Amino acid sequence: MPSLRARLLAWVMLPLAGAVGLDGWITQREALRTATAVQDQLLLGSARIMAEAVRWEDGAFVDQIPPAALELFQARVADRVVYRITAANGRLITGDTELPLPSAEAVAEVPLHFDVQVRAQAARAVAYRQPVVGAPGVDSVLVEVAQTLQGRDAFAQQLWLQSMAQQGLILGLTALLVLLGLRQSLRPLLRLRDAVRAREPGALQPLHVDGVATELAPLVEAINQYAQRLEHYTQAQQVFIQNAAHQLRTPFTALRMQLSAALRAEDEALRREALSAIRQTVQQSVRLVNQLLTLSAADAESRANAAEAVALDALVPRVLEDLAGHAQARGIDLGFECEAPCPPAAVSALAAREIVVNLVDNAIRYTPAGGMVTARLLCTAQDRVLLTVEDNGPGIPAELRERVFERFFRIDDSDSGGSGLGLPIVREFAHRSGAQVSLRTPDTGAGLAVDVSFAAAAPQAAAAGLP
Repeated sequence: MPSLRARLLAWVMLPLAGAVGLDGWITQREALRTATAVQDQLLLGSARIMAEAVRWEDGAFVDQIPPAALELFQARVADRVVYRITAANGRLITGDTELPLPSAEAVAEVPLHFDVQVRAQAARAVAYRQPVVGAPGVDSVLVEVAQTLQGRDAFAQQLWLQSMAQQGLILGLTALLVLLGLRQSLRPLLRLRDAVRAREPGALQPLHVDGVATELAPLVEAINQYAQRLEHYTQAQQVFIQNAAHQLRTPFTALRMQLSAALRAEDEALRREALSAIRQTVQQSVRLVNQLLTLSAADAESRANAAEAVALDALVPRVLEDLAGHAQARGIDLGFECEAPCPPAAVSALAAREIVVNLVDNAIRYTPAGGMVTARLLCTAQDRVLLTVEDNGPGIPAELRERVFERFFRIDDSDSGGSGLGLPIVREFAHRSGAQVSLRTPDTGAGLAVDVSFAAAAPQAAAAGLP
């Protein structure tokens, strides 16, 4: 791709080159007009000299053509010059009979210029009528002088070439000055480039805006804003990695201790108890790893994938069937309510499933034995599809409802086996899908209700919606 300097130079010089081309066309026409005017003046001068040489003596016309009449046409390009002098009665006095008469009537002492053909060659001619004194029956003579066009064209070409040479010199000097100006003007951009290159790897400090050209200030501010977002993202990733390492270290430490206890146990009952604890720890570790992978998938989920259409009234019952065993093991009554068919939601299939799975799984884990968990679908008047997962568990205090969306944050839940990633996964997928998540206390006054509001899919997307 061409450099910015080359592109700017091209945008400056192309209009100038176009202007020079247009000026060259105009100059060529003006050069031809000027050369024609010069030729017309030479023809008129020659015709006048010839006309003044014609006189009436001793009953006849005397036509001693002076050499000066033809010497006017001496030039580097040899042209054919012909002339003709005719009396008023049409009698030829002297000259070339092949030179035609002008089509218009010549007025006395008023030159008439016209184009003719002389021996199959284009020529320029002048007709000049000169009064004659003393000639009986003849009051004037018509003098015609014609010259071929080689000299005129060569002169016009010379004028045009001289003008174009000057224009080319001006264009070249302009290009040089513009190039020098661009080089000088782009120095702040090069300094900005050098400042970015000189940074240490990982340095995200903002660039200095002082001394930066006005046109570059928005670019510097955009870079600083991006660096700030990148720094926040990097810090969040570092915190996430540290928390993930801590969360993984805890079960592995417990697993090592449980294995040691199982190896030392001599009683079969104690060994079975240790093995059962090991199995539970492994299950929790596997669930934690799966949630970490799911969270990574949520980070990679793009809004382009959220343009699918998913039928939640078909997806939610399937998720509840998959988690029915988990609910039954904890003595939870799992239910589903949908008052009327809902349009498909504008969300990707991956995001929809992970949102429903994590909400229902969280509700089952945090609801005491014998409790109830209900998934409910409702279509709102604003073309939205509302998914609500409600339980009658301990709920979440209002002051902690924002913090529970932080990764690895958990309220004291020694019996839940949670990892603090369920609700962060839900919010991340919802954010990527353009959905809205909110927490509230159910109308019963106890437990927790999580509302996820999806936009209804467009009709064309709904027609190809996923079940």
